[in-house]
Amino acid sequence: MKQTLVVIDAQQDLIEGNEEEHPVFNKDQLIGNINLVIEKAQESGIPIVFVRDLDIAGGKGKGFDVHEDIQQPSDAKVFDKAATNSFHGTGLLEHLRAQETEHLVIMGCATQHCIDTAVRTATINGFDVTLIEDGHSTADSQSLSAEQIIRHHNETLHGHYNVEHFSVVRKAEEDVFQPTHDSYR
Repeated sequence: MKQTLVVIDAQQDLIEGNEEEHPVFNKDQLIGNINLVIEKAQESGIPIVFVRDLDIAGGKGKGFDVHEDIQQPSDAKVFDKAATNSFHGTGLLEHLRAQETEHLVIMGCATQHCIDTAVRTATINGFDVTLIEDGHSTADSQSLSAEQIIRHHNETLHGHYNVEHFSVVRKAEEDVFQPTHDSYR
């Protein structure tokens, strides 16, 4: 089964915050878990894709770049997006189909926006998805804490399905590149 790790909006200013935005919840754990899964992907020869949001830091400079503590491989494919949906106008879907990808492992920011949208869009487009439970984050909203938002999305997206394809939620420490979807079908 062909797989791809997709790291969404793990950008310097989004994770660390800036004068306009608060830092994401549990940022050190997030960075550590992204690096852990990147290492696992590299050991298994699994391609890695980064998606960056053009709204972060005006789409340029250090704040726009992937966080400086994330070990971005030099051969990782990078897509820039102008929408919440990582698949909209980016070429990501075409790239994944050209690679004959069947399973996506998704991590990054922000939980209730780009991560939620990516998981749902991926299943609609014929991919099984593993969302890393402790590999996505966000900041507090006006009505919920970041921790509540993350926990809610982990519960909601575990088992989210579109008939043939669905998402499961697993921890970064698990063998996430050994998909467990068939045990749920």
